[in-house]
Amino acid sequence: MPMTRSRRTGFGRVGHAVHLGGCCLAVIVAGSCSWATHAAESAHLPAGAALPPRRVGSFVQRVAEHRALPPGLPAGFVLQRVWIGAEGLVHVGDGHAAFRLADGRFTTAAAMPPPRDGGANLSTIAPGAVVRQAARRRDGTVAAATSAGLFERDADGPWRRLTPVDARGLGWAASDVRGVAYDRRDRLVVAVPAGVARRRDAGWEFFTGREGLPVSDFSGVAAAADGTVWFGTAHGLVEWSGDAFRYRQGPRWLPGDVVNDLAVTSAGDVVVATDGGLGWIAARPTTLAAKARHYEAVIEESIARTEHGFVATAALDVPGDVATARRTDDDNDGLWTAMYGAAQCFAYAHDRSPDAKRRADRAFRALAFLHDVTQAGTPAPPAGFPARTVLPGDGPDPNVGQPERDRQMRETDPHWKILEPRWPKTADDRWWWKADTSSDELDGHYFFLALYHDHVAGTADEKRAVRACVARLTDHLVAHGLRLVDHDGHVTRWGEFSPTALNHDRRWEAERGLNSLSILAYLAIAGHVTGDPRYAATAAALRREHAYDANAVAPKVHLGVGSGNQSDDEMAFMNFYHLVRYESDLGLQRTYLAAFRRSWLLERPERNPFFHVAYASTWQAVAGGRADPSAAGACGGADWLDDSIDALVLLPFDRCDWRHTNAHRLDVVRLAEAQSIDPGHPDLVPRGCRIDGKVLPVDERSFAHWNTDPWRLDQGGDGRELASGTVFLLPWHMGRYHGFLADD
Repeated sequence: MPMTRSRRTGFGRVGHAVHLGGCCLAVIVAGSCSWATHAAESAHLPAGAALPPRRVGSFVQRVAEHRALPPGLPAGFVLQRVWIGAEGLVHVGDGHAAFRLADGRFTTAAAMPPPRDGGANLSTIAPGAVVRQAARRRDGTVAAATSAGLFERDADGPWRRLTPVDARGLGWAASDVRGVAYDRRDRLVVAVPAGVARRRDAGWEFFTGREGLPVSDFSGVAAAADGTVWFGTAHGLVEWSGDAFRYRQGPRWLPGDVVNDLAVTSAGDVVVATDGGLGWIAARPTTLAAKARHYEAVIEESIARTEHGFVATAALDVPGDVATARRTDDDNDGLWTAMYGAAQCFAYAHDRSPDAKRRADRAFRALAFLHDVTQAGTPAPPAGFPARTVLPGDGPDPNVGQPERDRQMRETDPHWKILEPRWPKTADDRWWWKADTSSDELDGHYFFLALYHDHVAGTADEKRAVRACVARLTDHLVAHGLRLVDHDGHVTRWGEFSPTALNHDRRWEAERGLNSLSILAYLAIAGHVTGDPRYAATAAALRREHAYDANAVAPKVHLGVGSGNQSDDEMAFMNFYHLVRYESDLGLQRTYLAAFRRSWLLERPERNPFFHVAYASTWQAVAGGRADPSAAGACGGADWLDDSIDALVLLPFDRCDWRHTNAHRLDVVRLAEAQSIDPGHPDLVPRGCRIDGKVLPVDERSFAHWNTDPWRLDQGGDGRELASGTVFLLPWHMGRYHGFLADD
């Protein structure tokens, strides 16, 4: 049975009535309710201390370069060894021949690989033992990882067996030791099937999945000069800073997952012999500002589409090769372009960059064009209806095969709308435009238009243009009973915001909270941007007569962390951001903020920098001044900012949809059945989080937008889709504007 929710009857002094599609809504002039007071009190708004901007500075970005390596290795060459020669050059071998990489090409090398055992002879202490790896400390001490255990000797002394014992009294390294190295501080690091052991002056410490180790089927260890220790395994690479483990698996990072050998260059690059070829993960110093420039360049060169500059994703003819990008449309071009434009609004508000102004203006024109193009031919929807996206009119007819696709969609979604044509064409034949626009499109439009109005539009003409755009869209909704009505005269599949549907039609129970929040935000934005009191009156009527404020405080159907529709979260956060700020009634504002906090607490483990900055900045806006969002009752700690910075730092330069496999990891905990995407129905794919209760880091999974399910353990594709860097640009510029992040 669908989940049910109670609704309350609003009360207050009645003013005039507004008719919305047959519903007579009495408009609130003044009023309050007890639950709002309690919710407001739960928001906790202490003054707090000022929060100084966090400066990140230079950091090392890991970049996979195996796809850019030159040819030169013979066909059928199976990499078994990799090493750094005396001259500092990378060498590879297959047990019979060796090659070195110099001057951008591989050439035959006379030198053969150094023996894995480093010349260690343990025949007197461990006869028959296979030495898998040996390591030499700077003072001449040698350690050996063998099939018979762990051994160490001083420069000229005898071998002695080492058997680390953990707190449970269990001995490690009694046999089957897979790898060994000395780190930068000369600490002995040992890899065994049970995990990693490290010797310190105070004794041994041990690391398993409980401490964040992802896999332990080791094949070797290599220590870098910067203190990083790398572990080769049968399922990819593990990077260890000494504090945190990172997992480098799948084609984003390696040409093959089975690591036969590995070595570290003087520059800190790790070179890997895998079953799929030579892997190379470079260490590139960079800054957050430099990453922003990188993503902007990729957007301009490979993603931005048509003269309007729509920003979503691009298709790649060759996996991972950005040079083969084809600019393609997306169902949600309006939403993704709006979020990209929002990033530019924050950038311009922060530093008045002419480039940011140009990009924000282009985004506004793109969204305004989506409003205008629907009126440029027949059939046409009522004025104010925005298209989802557009295609050039001289291309193939996108309606071919669409009726059959619609019928297939109807089989899995009984409410799917059959619409012909789904792609009308403008009278001048220049454009096909896509109909059946959804609520998430509107969320994006309104989110951007408010920011553009507040931070970018400076001239009277710019202000007038954005006001007209917001008014047309909102007037369309109000005139049609809070429904988005298409060219067929009927509401779109997801464009329903009316009280009749949300409060009285069980088919819309799941959308009741989110769509109530959305329409309240739309009306608040329209009132703010246009100054027209009609929109505030309509919102007041919805609150009083139909309890939309009560609906909005629970915008998502869920049964705890990780459950429910993940796409709804992105939509809710965009709407809360403006609704809280534009609400003039202090009690109602605190109620909305308390609801925003509850939503954020649910999303807190997702390490999402946009969600974190959106909530923290909204709390700060209500608290006033430079109050610290890390205070108790707000974010309750600084992990929101730490996780935001980690996400910005770790997000790969490469935004291709490579496959990541994580369900087998030792450091992963599966979500309970009750925490499924669809409450009441078990997930069909493995979902979970790391041992710390948070989702996997951004460089260990694949996603194009922040609406992707971060709890899904195995995700990604074949590297043929290129996503934009909006997921970085929006929280980066938003964080700078709100004073959480300092410029580099």
